[in-house]
Amino acid sequence: MRAIELCRTAALGGHVEECDHCGALRISYNSCRNRHCPKCQCLDKERWLEGRKKDLLPTQYFHLVFTISESLRPLALRNQNALYSLLFRAASETLKELKADPKYLGAEVGFIAILHTWSQTLMDHPHLHCIVTGGGLSPDGKKWIPCKKHFFFIPVKVLSRLFQGKFLAYLKEAKEKGKLAFPGNLAHLKEDHSFKTIIHDL
Repeated sequence: MRAIELCRTAALGGHVEECDHCGALRISYNSCRNRHCPKCQCLDKERWLEGRKKDLLPTQYFHLVFTISESLRPLALRNQNALYSLLFRAASETLKELKADPKYLGAEVGFIAILHTWSQTLMDHPHLHCIVTGGGLSPDGKKWIPCKKHFFFIPVKVLSRLFQGKFLAYLKEAKEKGKLAFPGNLAHLKEDHSFKTIIHDL
């Protein structure tokens, strides 16, 4: 409510626009960018949701979040292309590998992943929001295999451990292939010993 009350007021700051022909000034106050605000995100959000409804299958869905450790955030901030790609790759492969296992589902699920690079308080916090179908196609593609009602088909511990292992393996590989930069305060991570220490801690 506070964000909405302060939206597009001096309390959130703003900027001055000046006409390069006549010199007229116009003050524009910043918006709150809260997704619930009718002046900001609400209409865009509703349009987006309506568009996504057309993509829905007649099944239940689950919401999963994949994130990286706080200690890796400075590295991700300075290697966004590499680290965000690893995040998508590790999450995607984790879901595909576990869903195909007959022990958990034995089917091909559908999912969409969206990258968020900040928290609700606008602090640096890269993570993926994934929407995953509650079931999937059989290996022969001829039938739908549903998961148990209201129960995600992969235990959280199994999911998180496989994701962690994949992400760290790809991170080590990126370092070995020289795909990571270590500027400023991260310079010590150029040394193999320091890098292996942080990987071990994670």
